[in-house]
Amino acid sequence: MGYKTTDGLMRHLRNTGISIAGSTQKRNLLNTGYFHGYKGYRFFKHSQNRLPFSSYDEVYATIQYDSKLKALFYSKIMFIETALKNLALESVLINAHSESIQAMMDKVVCGYKNAPHGSSADQKKKFQQNKLNLLNSIQSNIARAYKAGNPQIAHFYNNTGYSEVPIWALFEILTMGDFGFLLSCMTYNARDSVANKLGIGVARDTNRELVHKYIYTLKDLRNAVAHNHVVFDTRFRNIDPTKAMRQCLVQEIGLPFVNFESIGDYVILMCFILKLLRVPKTEIKAFVRDFERTTDEYRKAVSPGVASIVIRKDLSSRLVLLKNFIYSTPIK
Repeated sequence: MGYKTTDGLMRHLRNTGISIAGSTQKRNLLNTGYFHGYKGYRFFKHSQNRLPFSSYDEVYATIQYDSKLKALFYSKIMFIETALKNLALESVLINAHSESIQAMMDKVVCGYKNAPHGSSADQKKKFQQNKLNLLNSIQSNIARAYKAGNPQIAHFYNNTGYSEVPIWALFEILTMGDFGFLLSCMTYNARDSVANKLGIGVARDTNRELVHKYIYTLKDLRNAVAHNHVVFDTRFRNIDPTKAMRQCLVQEIGLPFVNFESIGDYVILMCFILKLLRVPKTEIKAFVRDFERTTDEYRKAVSPGVASIVIRKDLSSRLVLLKNFIYSTPIK
């Protein structure tokens, strides 16, 4: 099978209409990679939707834009994950009246015997199956952590003074996805407790899904950032927002719609949660300002044709509404 050197790849790009020449562009192509870089960023969302690049400078600017977004998002997503875990942990401990995982499974997690009033037999079975799946997930997480020598878990098994891993130690090793699943398995009372602590009113959340659905949404972005996958076009998106998810953000922020089809909607969701977590307004505003500046720099670095595909035409107006929301009164 034939292969191409970096010089050969540059000739190939020129043959396909992408101007590239010189040692600087050669080094950029070598550093970012032809397959990870050019082939990964030459389209928007779907491989059939090719971006109209005419020069490698535009390709490189897109790669840089994506990298800057990941750097900007990382600390905020990590903070949100940690804060939500700690908030939920307190609710779980209060509802379980114990640090015992078994007490949590008995009193906080929904199953056949404590399904919501009016549940059908099939619904009760589904709750029970989810409970069993959750138990399996918890045991797998603990076993994996112990095998890896995680001190937060190994400490409790290698010390004769302890009999089991407490809930708080479990929360430390849960992935964001597993954490969301745990919340989705909790009783309505326990979910209400988490939502109330966060500040999301349950009136618009009759199915008690908002918190864990938002966590699932951010989990997709978090994983893409952590594994250096493409984020600027939201190709990582794996969940369709529910009506309640859309309505909550629309009503609170005053947006005409939300669909998570653009990266700006993820910025909006992060800011919404940061405000719920009582992060200082100036800090949230600085985050939005950094996103705006990074996007404006990218807009100037590519052709209008590329920019019109990557950057929503209504992004500026949506961010104005977001900034007004940030400085508005606390969420009720």
